[in-house]
Amino acid sequence: MKSEHMKIAVFPGSFDPITTGHADVVERALPLFDEIIIAIGVNSQKKSLFSLEQRIKWIEAVFKGEPKVKVDSYEGLTVNFCEEKKANYLLRGIRSAGDFEYEKTIAHLNHDMLPQLETILILSRPELSSISSTIVREIIMGKGKVKKFVPKEIAKDFK
Repeated sequence: MKSEHMKIAVFPGSFDPITTGHADVVERALPLFDEIIIAIGVNSQKKSLFSLEQRIKWIEAVFKGEPKVKVDSYEGLTVNFCEEKKANYLLRGIRSAGDFEYEKTIAHLNHDMLPQLETILILSRPELSSISSTIVREIIMGKGKVKKFVPKEIAKDFK
């Protein structure tokens, strides 16, 4: 039973695949929340490189032994998923001014739809700010070395 006073955050994304940047955002946000739901958005229009099952498996491996982290998937609006999960916080990592402008716009729209939803932005660490799932996918498809860009728990899958 989830108490009304629990601080639940949803960290939405495609996580195709999860990167060291994503993992860092979650680790740094852990002290702030009672529960963080890593929510894989499923967009039928977008083709993922990795299956939903694979992405869930990887995220579970990365956060194994961290009871505050849950993994789930959803379709449709993130704000509706937050409402369904009784989450009052939306967690996002930002790497650049461009990310900030985009997230600010989305946060305002989300707030209009669900006023109790507070967006929490965590700045990526400088050394992780160039890492994105898009770039990691390019490295993987180009058969490059991806070890530095994905959590150690899943790096072995890219030998």
